[in-house]
Amino acid sequence: MSTPLSQLFHLYSRFGFGISYPEAKQLGQKNINEAINSLIVKSTAGTYLTDIKKETLPLRKEALENGMTGKAYQKMVSETLRELNINWLNKLMETENVLLEKQTLFWHNHFACRVRQPYLMQELNNIHRRFAFSNFRELLVEVCKSPAMLLYLNNQQNKKEHPNENFARELMELFTLGRGNYSEQDVKEVARAFTGWGINKDTGEFEFKPKQHDEGQKTIFNRTGNFGGEDVINMLVSNKQTAYFICKKMYKYYVNETVNDTHVKELAEFYYQSQYNTGSLIKKIMTSAWFYAPENMGCNIKSPIDFIVVLSRQFHIARLNPTALFQLQRALGQQLFYPPNVAGWPGGRYFIDGSKLLFRMKLPSVILNNGELNVKINPDDADDLRNETKPDQVFNKKFETQTDWAKVLEPIQQLDFDKLSKVYLLKSPQPKIMNQLRDNAGTDIKETILKLISLPEYSLM
Repeated sequence: MSTPLSQLFHLYSRFGFGISYPEAKQLGQKNINEAINSLIVKSTAGTYLTDIKKETLPLRKEALENGMTGKAYQKMVSETLRELNINWLNKLMETENVLLEKQTLFWHNHFACRVRQPYLMQELNNIHRRFAFSNFRELLVEVCKSPAMLLYLNNQQNKKEHPNENFARELMELFTLGRGNYSEQDVKEVARAFTGWGINKDTGEFEFKPKQHDEGQKTIFNRTGNFGGEDVINMLVSNKQTAYFICKKMYKYYVNETVNDTHVKELAEFYYQSQYNTGSLIKKIMTSAWFYAPENMGCNIKSPIDFIVVLSRQFHIARLNPTALFQLQRALGQQLFYPPNVAGWPGGRYFIDGSKLLFRMKLPSVILNNGELNVKINPDDADDLRNETKPDQVFNKKFETQTDWAKVLEPIQQLDFDKLSKVYLLKSPQPKIMNQLRDNAGTDIKETILKLISLPEYSLM
């Protein structure tokens, strides 16, 4: 049995970064389960980010001792973070392992982290990628031991004489149980359990420091014992609330920002019984009939990263000015490796306030015609850009794109307006707008496409 193209466009928009019309047409000859398996097989493994080496940046103390100024060192850090950012964005625009990178993006936001240590941020990102589809407990242990997260949540300062509760609180509130499912006493006791989880100052790697660990009895979730960090993690994953919390976020990410609690509970029970096998959970979502229900298609708002990556892949853009690309992320409201806080990006309508939506609607024509990007840097942006700009400065950068229009147009040349619109829009605009576009379509297919992708509906997936 063949698969409707609308289902394939939906599947690949959520679990990848779109699919071309020729690929969808070819894949449509298979049934939906074969199409799902094809997508999964392409993402069973992928390559890590490796461009930032541990030795790329000297330690700050060492750099200052060798005569580098603090300002020069901070500039070097900013430039390396920017390189890391562009490396991953290029990977997203080029990879065949789309499902792997899509799930890595999910974990990148779920375990939001922001430290000015490029190599450590790269290593955390590779943890998200390495354990993207594996057991959630394994992923959680590795994240909790990652130097980037330990630094970000201040667990280096968590010692038996002076417990620091920041790591413990975020572990439960944002990574596992969700707010309201633990007590303040649990926070204090979990903090004690994670004392001694730190970083070796010479190697920059995780190190358990027994002398800093609190060996005393602790009462956590009404259980008493001499608990350590991994004991706490075991308690968290044995609590079904963790499965529900993760599945609710996954549902909003992959299915619909408006949650159907019956479906989430179904997924949570499956996730818990499968011992938190994330790959199996993803396949269950893909194969559920409700995933393809009309109310779940074309209803989610593309994140800025999705918007940039989908546009690039759909139009075979060969080159984007790295500086413009970096600034574009901030203008749209999402910069890789720079979440707004430990809760990550809220998603949904957060990404399309009035000015951002208008900016999105202008972008396709600007990018695909090698136009100029005008971006005013907001005060919050100055942290990463402070070495080269003032907060009120306006950037004017050419995208310098090379779009392969022949490759774009050749397979869709014979499509009528209605079929063409379904290639680029997963949700149709109001009939009045569609009728106006149809009446004015003319014979210039390129111009018609530019009009379609400049509609607000192009921001939906």
